[in-house]
Amino acid sequence: MKKLPYYLLILMTFCYISCSTESIDEIVAEEDEEIIEEEDNEEEEEEETDVTSDTPCDFDLSGIAANSTITIDCLLDLEGLTINLPANVNFDFEGGDIFNGTLVFSGGYIDGRLLNSDLGTEGDVMLKTPTFKFTASRWKNIVQGQTNSDIALKNTAEFEKLMFRIKDMGGTTFETNVFDAFFETTKVTSTTSDQNFYASVEAINVPSNFHLKMSDNTKLRQFPAGSRIANGAILAIRDEDNVTVSGGHLIGDRNDRIYAADDVGLYGTHLLHIHSGRNVTIDGVNFLEGSKGALAIYSLGFRFNPDYIPTYGIKVINCDFKNIRRMGIALTDGSDILIEGNTFTNVGQPMSGSDGGEVGYAINIEAFRTRDANGVLMENERAFDILITRNTEINSRVGFTAATIGQDITIDDNDIETRCIISLASGTKITNNRFNASAAAAERFAIFAAGSHSETVFDNEIANNDITGYAIGIATDTNDINVHDNTITNGEIGLQLKDTSDSMFHNNTINVNGTGISATNTFANNTSINDNEVTAGGFHLFLTGFNNTAESNGYSITVERNKFLNSKKITINNANGITFRNNEVTGGIELGTSSNIDISANTKIDPNDSDGIRLFGTHSNVSITNNNILEPSGADRYDCINNNSDTPNAITLSGNTCASR
Repeated sequence: MKKLPYYLLILMTFCYISCSTESIDEIVAEEDEEIIEEEDNEEEEEEETDVTSDTPCDFDLSGIAANSTITIDCLLDLEGLTINLPANVNFDFEGGDIFNGTLVFSGGYIDGRLLNSDLGTEGDVMLKTPTFKFTASRWKNIVQGQTNSDIALKNTAEFEKLMFRIKDMGGTTFETNVFDAFFETTKVTSTTSDQNFYASVEAINVPSNFHLKMSDNTKLRQFPAGSRIANGAILAIRDEDNVTVSGGHLIGDRNDRIYAADDVGLYGTHLLHIHSGRNVTIDGVNFLEGSKGALAIYSLGFRFNPDYIPTYGIKVINCDFKNIRRMGIALTDGSDILIEGNTFTNVGQPMSGSDGGEVGYAINIEAFRTRDANGVLMENERAFDILITRNTEINSRVGFTAATIGQDITIDDNDIETRCIISLASGTKITNNRFNASAAAAERFAIFAAGSHSETVFDNEIANNDITGYAIGIATDTNDINVHDNTITNGEIGLQLKDTSDSMFHNNTINVNGTGISATNTFANNTSINDNEVTAGGFHLFLTGFNNTAESNGYSITVERNKFLNSKKITINNANGITFRNNEVTGGIELGTSSNIDISANTKIDPNDSDGIRLFGTHSNVSITNNNILEPSGADRYDCINNNSDTPNAITLSGNTCASR
């Protein structure tokens, strides 16, 4: 190897700006003079550097031949010069360093361990290997620790520029280890006349075909925003392909920022935006204390416009979302999305420095839709083909998932402490999950299928879930829902129906302290309740104030082949349009002031301290036929059929048996 003279390296140290004695809120309020103080009390990890030499090189770069390979095992000071290299010169690393100048390449490579903020590279040059290891102390243009807004803003620009520089040099993996820095991402840096703010522009952008690989010692922090800042993000993937972000900690400004007095829970910043990303993987990232949320997934433009650029092929796996204000993941536009193996803890819960914001769900899927002047539905955004699986949710303020507006969403095999909802969604499935109510969640439902009767709500399914400890297991206010093979225990109400049409409830196992299946002051139409097993502490089935309005007069449901297993009542009162047949009932049935009721061919009605079937009030078109009733146990006053109706002629009684025990 050819060797030339060298000069002594002057060791560089960083000087941090001292912390003000003002409170953090006072500091953030001062324009561009803010100083923040790192609150981590953890023992600092020592940064490793590969530079081991302290010996100046004994050569310079004059007279280098083309196609040379130079091994740097010493300290090479370029003395501020820009040096034009001949063709295809390579630089290998062996413990040395190059600094204080610029190398202009014409082909060739350089080992990434030689790059630093005091060495410029220009021209046609590649990294020796596609993995670049970022050593923070070698990049004094990126300041760690306590800093002010201006320096944090420069950090954002310099860190992004370095990643794109590495990408342009053929790098595909950017590894960070010990690194802890603040980034200002809430200010407009555009120099154009309109100067609009776009969070995914002002964030640190990650390029295409690139892996930002962070260790557990990497902490990227949002510099605390001032009052009325309603958007921002530390990292962004904007109109890029084949990107992976893994490991590390993205830490928000939730308890350090200023909140406006009129904030209703909307102000704040996210930690990561995926804005028209394709084939993006977020793996093992720790999301902490985002003030508006953790992760936002959406697309550029609206679907019906020519400038629309879709998001698709997104994986969010093995991540930890903790103490996030407002919501963990906001998904408004995208397809082919996997959210798997993540943990969500305390999403939307208040903290000592901030409230919980609005929403309060760990995952909120809510595409934007409008209607034109003719009432035609316009899908500005569309969220579909989404799988949420094998996640763990702990203590969200409101719930785990809100399928608010979307299509073909599957929520499967998750461990959930709160609840899930389906609203204006289609093709959505909540299956094979384990719902175990926290103390706060126990007062509400585990699953709620809402959406009323919008034409956008259809083909939804709730199946094979294990639900325990909720006031209501599954509630519906919807149409076209299939609820089957769920196990609901240790709650107050198993199934609660409200304004439900074209739906099925079958093969569920219910064992609750109150009512097994309930529908009060409501309607259900073209709906079946079949093949369920119910054990209840109050009523097996309670239908009252049911289908009794002018609008619901022609509605009907069937209750068939169910097993009501313990000695409780079935109550139908002030109801209309019910067929109750082929069931097995332990306990009695009471029917009051109803019309268009068919109670027939029930295989066993086994009353205990009650009549088998008791009729009271005023009826119309009621048929009680071919039921197998056992003689009531208890007092002599009980009968197999006690017809105490005010309108006996409106009731057809035939073919019933009253068998002795």
